Amino acid sequence: MKKIKVVLAGQPNVGKSSVVNSMTGARLHVGNFSGVTVEKKEVFIERDGYEIEMVDLPGIYSLNAYTPEEQVAKKFLYTEEYDLIVNIVDANTLSRNLIFTFQLMDMQKKMILVVNMIDEVEKQGGAVDRQKLEELLGIPVILTSAKEHRGVDEIVDKIMEVYTRPKPKNKLFYDERIEEQIEKLVKVLHKSPHFKDPDEARFIAIRLLDRDEDIYKIIHDLPIFIELHEMLGQIYRELELEFDEETTSDILSDERYALAKALVLKALQKPPKKVTLTDRLDRLLIHPILGLPIFLFFMWLLFQVTFEVGSIPMDWIDAAFTEISNTLKAVLPSGAIQSVLADGIVPAVGSVIMFLPNILILFLGINLLEQTGYMARAAFLLDGFMKKFGLQGKAFIPLVSGFGCTVPAYMAARTLKNPKDRIITMLVLGFMSCSARLPVYVLLIGAFFPSSHAGNILFIIYISGAILGLIVAKILRTVLFKGEPEPFVMEMPPYRFPSLKALGVELWIKAKLFLKKAGTFIAGASMIIWFLSSYPHNGQLAQSYETKIAAVQDEVQRTQLQRELAAKELESSYLGRIGKAIEPLFAPLGFDWRVSVATITGLAAKEVVVSTLATLYAVGDADERSNTLIERLRENISFKAAIALIVIIMIYSPCIAAMSTFWAEVPQWAWRGFYLVYPNVLAWLAAFGVYSLLGAFGY
Repeated sequence: MKKIKVVLAGQPNVGKSSVVNSMTGARLHVGNFSGVTVEKKEVFIERDGYEIEMVDLPGIYSLNAYTPEEQVAKKFLYTEEYDLIVNIVDANTLSRNLIFTFQLMDMQKKMILVVNMIDEVEKQGGAVDRQKLEELLGIPVILTSAKEHRGVDEIVDKIMEVYTRPKPKNKLFYDERIEEQIEKLVKVLHKSPHFKDPDEARFIAIRLLDRDEDIYKIIHDLPIFIELHEMLGQIYRELELEFDEETTSDILSDERYALAKALVLKALQKPPKKVTLTDRLDRLLIHPILGLPIFLFFMWLLFQVTFEVGSIPMDWIDAAFTEISNTLKAVLPSGAIQSVLADGIVPAVGSVIMFLPNILILFLGINLLEQTGYMARAAFLLDGFMKKFGLQGKAFIPLVSGFGCTVPAYMAARTLKNPKDRIITMLVLGFMSCSARLPVYVLLIGAFFPSSHAGNILFIIYISGAILGLIVAKILRTVLFKGEPEPFVMEMPPYRFPSLKALGVELWIKAKLFLKKAGTFIAGASMIIWFLSSYPHNGQLAQSYETKIAAVQDEVQRTQLQRELAAKELESSYLGRIGKAIEPLFAPLGFDWRVSVATITGLAAKEVVVSTLATLYAVGDADERSNTLIERLRENISFKAAIALIVIIMIYSPCIAAMSTFWAEVPQWAWRGFYLVYPNVLAWLAAFGVYSLLGAFGY
């Protein structure tokens, strides 16, 4: 079977994922690009004796890459082996998307242009002339609507056709003055054995004119570098003077924009000007007075649904894992293996997985806001509000991403070009409660608040964290980062009905990653916690209690003695000793040694707080009729201590993975040190303040 490797490339929000998900017979594989945390999607299709592998690159606006995702996409395009490029563009923003298309065409690879969302243009009375586009560009063009499954399967047929044909001649040429300078550079590049291919030499020359640092590094160690360097300096000066621009990169950007505009005029029949659904919705949703309350209502509704709907399957999952634990106890002989599985791993992993419905609903809500186009409006809407706190409107995107996971949120902050704006945003991102904290909140809310108020309490927690983050941002801007944030610039996409298949695929990916984490990292952490809580074994203590238990006939007294034994064994274990050692630090917050240990283990991953509490409070005492962990929490933790724990979880440092990402993104040691200390000190002070205040009111 012949293999064809294809790269799917395009700017963000052009519907690449929807096109991939709409392809018939496609098998999706999800992982990460080598050495980075950026998600990698690969699609495999078998047809007519070919196995086609499609690598779906992250969205990239330009080969002048800035964000980690763009850097990954650019590196793949430059360095990996593949047979052709499928460039996907949005028919609604064709001229803007074609600027990147021209950069891809400069690479002189076999290429197909897919014009997606054609249905939206047609519904407004417009049309795209496919033949004219093919004639002007010199590459095959396919018109698609992933939502309506139009033209999508034609992509695979066209890939096989283009693969077997010779590469077409280049049809993309720039202004004569630019072409003249490209030719000069090509002649020098041909002197090196690395650039004998005229197509590759032309691409290198264009990227040098575009001041591409990655290309500059490639030629830096070649013998021709000195000659090329001198020529480049001269060419830069000549072109910048002739075109009256600051850099040759600006000149090429203007050229591509002019070419795209001219091409669209010939190939796109624009719809007549009329008031669209987007215009009508925007009048309400980004209204200067009503817009913010509407946004807050949507967020409140999301948290209500997250709690109310997500709580329905929680009891089923809890009961299932309890049954698994009881079955293991019945099947396996007594001993360490039975204990670690039935009392350690299964209850701990189950206590985390039971919150999977809540997390998926939260992700679904955030994805819906993004896919419909409302998230960009929310950023625009909040720009003026956020400026009052020293943040740029664009910072809203990484801040909202922080509600999902802090790791990509830190990376998303790279889109903020101003270093001050970027560092301030990253320093307050930890206050946006990530999905990993949700199980802890749901557990504590379920234990200490009426179920009728659960959604409201969850909303208050999330909003309180966000408000605190804004206040801290204002303090940082006033004290440490004086100056105004950059002005807000963002394109508003049209409102779209979300692709149900794309939503389903995204949720499946999130669920798989969460379950993988629960089955590996959390299971491993649970084993460590079980070991520390089970050893050293005090045989004398166990024997004395077993004698007492055997002598008692009353079942209630026997259960009470068993609980006393379990408590004393825990206190004498390694974990008990650790907990006793750190207990004085948390005693002013009303925490016992178990909660103190859970708080510390939460620095590894917030979900581990729940599994730690499950191990320390619910060992060997769970059944399908009651939530033992909640009952144990009510017995051992006061209301004010529970609120203090919520405050700690809301404010203190995120997980190790997030902290590592911050260190990777921020090279300054001063900010690294500040980042490690200030949220934990602030969390303790805030928790102590809340605990004392509630105590003063008699709670």
